[in-house]
Amino acid sequence: MTNLETSLVATAALAAGPWLFYQGFRTMRTRRLIANTPTARIRSMAMGLVEVTGTAEPRSSVTAPFSGKPCAYWEVDISSRSRRGWTVVHRNHSGNPFFLRDDTGVALVYPHGSECRIPFGSEEHCQGLMLPSCYSDYMNAHPSALGQLARLGTLRFRERMVEPGARVYVLGTAMPRSEERMVADGALLEATGTDHAVATRLQTLDHDVVAVVRRGENESTFIISEESEKSLMLDLGARAVLRLAGGPALTLFGLFYWLVAMSSGRKPW
Repeated sequence: MTNLETSLVATAALAAGPWLFYQGFRTMRTRRLIANTPTARIRSMAMGLVEVTGTAEPRSSVTAPFSGKPCAYWEVDISSRSRRGWTVVHRNHSGNPFFLRDDTGVALVYPHGSECRIPFGSEEHCQGLMLPSCYSDYMNAHPSALGQLARLGTLRFRERMVEPGARVYVLGTAMPRSEERMVADGALLEATGTDHAVATRLQTLDHDVVAVVRRGENESTFIISEESEKSLMLDLGARAVLRLAGGPALTLFGLFYWLVAMSSGRKPW
């Protein structure tokens, strides 16, 4: 490694160290929130930060764009390959709320703004000029998803979704259900403020909804996960330790390099 390359690595480490340390504190805070928030039953949950677990059920007709499977919620991303690895160039998700049911009641989950901790159900690498129809149709429907030059290389398509009947853990802010208004043909549709099109209703569980769970204004922590609470806390704890230890280590490395370089009069190029 040349002096210039070492200097760039040291500079990057010096910049990334404090950011990584800060992320470690944020991760630890999230873990503490999970630990200190008792799991509530949907029927009796209080308004405010709440932790609930239940079965996901779609509120409207939602289909994952790549696999075509029915689901309650989906997320996709498209990445292009470079020398440094994969770079995400497009992300998208469904904005449709879905029901969460336990044996006491039903809540309505608005997934917008959530941290979705669900494994990717599908991942495929394709040449940009020879895409299967499921990907080319999606990109034609979203022309701003990817530039033409990016299609010349290899692309990675990933999709994850909350399937109907999946066991889901949610940590978010519970609010009273919104007012309903009449729309065409007398169908009741709850105004979300996030949907750009009227969804086709599958079920009529709205009258059973006791509250809405979404990202709060005062507390932005909002997690949707198929992991159990125990697994989630173990994962967050490991990440927090790595970030809290790795941040100072990177900072010290970068600082040590530049102190030695300046004291010795060595040129970084």
